[in-house]
Amino acid sequence: MYDLIIVGSGPAGLSAAVYGKRAGFNVLVLEKNSMSGGQVLNTYEVDNYLGLPGMNGFDMGMTFRKHADDMGVTFVNKEMTRITDAGKYKVVTVSGGKEEQIYETKTVILATGASHAALQVPGEDRLRGRGVSYCATCDGAFFKEGTVAVVGGGDVAVEDAIFLARFCKKVYLIHRRDTLRAAKSLQDKLFSCENVEVIWDSVVEEICGQEQVEGARVKHLKEEQQVLSLDGVFIAVGLYPNTEIFKEVVACDEKGYVIAGEECTTNVPGIYVAGDVRTKKVRQIATAVADGANAVVSAEKYINSFV
Repeated sequence: MYDLIIVGSGPAGLSAAVYGKRAGFNVLVLEKNSMSGGQVLNTYEVDNYLGLPGMNGFDMGMTFRKHADDMGVTFVNKEMTRITDAGKYKVVTVSGGKEEQIYETKTVILATGASHAALQVPGEDRLRGRGVSYCATCDGAFFKEGTVAVVGGGDVAVEDAIFLARFCKKVYLIHRRDTLRAAKSLQDKLFSCENVEVIWDSVVEEICGQEQVEGARVKHLKEEQQVLSLDGVFIAVGLYPNTEIFKEVVACDEKGYVIAGEECTTNVPGIYVAGDVRTKKVRQIATAVADGANAVVSAEKYINSFV
């Protein structure tokens, strides 16, 4: 019987692991991928995490993992396939080759993160972290006085374009339709930005460049192709939470995010949520780390209630 099982080992999960060990818990972390770190591993450089400016994303992920290892956290490289609420304890089932394995725990923290929808075009994966980004607030400062493109037409895409327009020389907003899906108030702000140009009825067919983004090949649905000269491409075509396995166990909103406030408590006693998978406005490394701490504090109160 574990005191705490954490599902996922990105910044939220690793933060929870460290806080869990400091609370004296018997902690187990389940991670389906070969490495801990989550999305930060795909970030070329992180410049907005306090005290570690300009750190390589992979190095940051490894630093977080080492902290947990040094605390004596137990890691199992397997994927959770099911979670069952058994009242005062939870049953977590993981894939284990031909046979499933079962763990029992007093509390669970779900830290499975969220995934950015990709364009799935040539050059996107190869240049990820080298001019291709999925987070304007994370990486926008690297493109000061540069020329960038934002791909998408919803609230996030328009917000990103407005944000980037503050310090970029030129911002293109590439949208596949002739109208935006973003809120009218956001559209008004966007159209008031003199250095933003909307490219309507268009899709990105390729992101170009060798070591860094150099441009994008754009296909106009009603016209000929054109190649834009760019320093960066920000992709904002959707974000989806990794909740498929447990969305029938805990309450989720209409987009699939687990419903929880700052204390990270779900509707099921003993099950908590941390990081990008939680309902919240800001999804950053700093907020994920904070969630990990808050979730453990809530879990500790729950466990102590039975003492």
